[in-house]
Amino acid sequence: MTAELPGVDLARLGGFLARERPDLARGPLTGEIIPGGRSNLTFVLTDGHQEFVLRRPPLGHVLATAHDMAREHRVLAALRGTAVPVPATLLLHPDPELLGAPFYLMEKVDGTVYRTAEQTAALPADQRTRLTRTLVGTLAELHRVDPAAVGLADFGRPEGFLARQVRRWSGQLAASRSRELPGIERLAEQLAGSVPASPSPAIVHGDYRLDNLLVRDDRIAAVLDWEMSTLGDPLTDLGLLLVYWDRLPELDNPVVQGVGRVHGFPAGGTLAQWYAQATGADLSELDWYVALAGFKLAVILEGIHYRYVHRLTVGDGFEQVGSMVPPLVEIGLAALARTRRS
Repeated sequence: MTAELPGVDLARLGGFLARERPDLARGPLTGEIIPGGRSNLTFVLTDGHQEFVLRRPPLGHVLATAHDMAREHRVLAALRGTAVPVPATLLLHPDPELLGAPFYLMEKVDGTVYRTAEQTAALPADQRTRLTRTLVGTLAELHRVDPAAVGLADFGRPEGFLARQVRRWSGQLAASRSRELPGIERLAEQLAGSVPASPSPAIVHGDYRLDNLLVRDDRIAAVLDWEMSTLGDPLTDLGLLLVYWDRLPELDNPVVQGVGRVHGFPAGGTLAQWYAQATGADLSELDWYVALAGFKLAVILEGIHYRYVHRLTVGDGFEQVGSMVPPLVEIGLAALARTRRS
């Protein structure tokens, strides 16, 4: 733990908490950044008596709507008490004056984040299967939550969601692009020209994957990183999970490691089958959602690459992120080619 952190003035924060939440500031604050994040910054803080977590946007070049702390705080508070495990929220501070950006505080949940092949290699085969079933089951539970019942009926605009997703990520690419990316315009155009009909809307996590979960005793202790959550098409979560699960681990990549069939877990097709059994979802257009996921990840990683090139990132591992953008474009194009053959 340190008394100095990039993006968090602990002395100012401590003074603010002493006035507003003295239960969280019974002593001087120290903290550390949680490694592994590629977008919003996450810190573990302590007042010497208890630990809690602070989330804030990245330093510099923040894309509009991409790092909305109030939305992230809102969905966490709404899901508390449902079958979806989330940390309890403690405080939302939307005014950027204090720390240079809005932030919120939440409880620190104990558990393991599986980020590396070394971690998952230590799991017995039956435990990997149980963990995968829990991963899929928790996603199904999220998509079964009635948004209106938890106060999230206005959390998004499901009508036209998929077409807006293509437009949104195309716009964000334009906002953070600094180099030529062969094929990415073709991918965007083909996605826009082949949008499928969506099923009933659900709460969408937006970045659901194993290393955004805290695991304890073969169960999901908490689902984390809700910065891209909204109301929309639930199959976007499944398509993205399958890219993380089966496509990226087959490549030498710094983003997702230690999961999928190449690391002894059930294959992505099995995950899709379990999801369909749990939800009754029609997966006939699943390849389109995989293609959208490839495009979305390509744009997100290009934005991180932009911040890295301009020295606006905090932490390690960013130097390789830009190399993953072209393979993701190819993953998207290949998935769309499968939809045309089917």
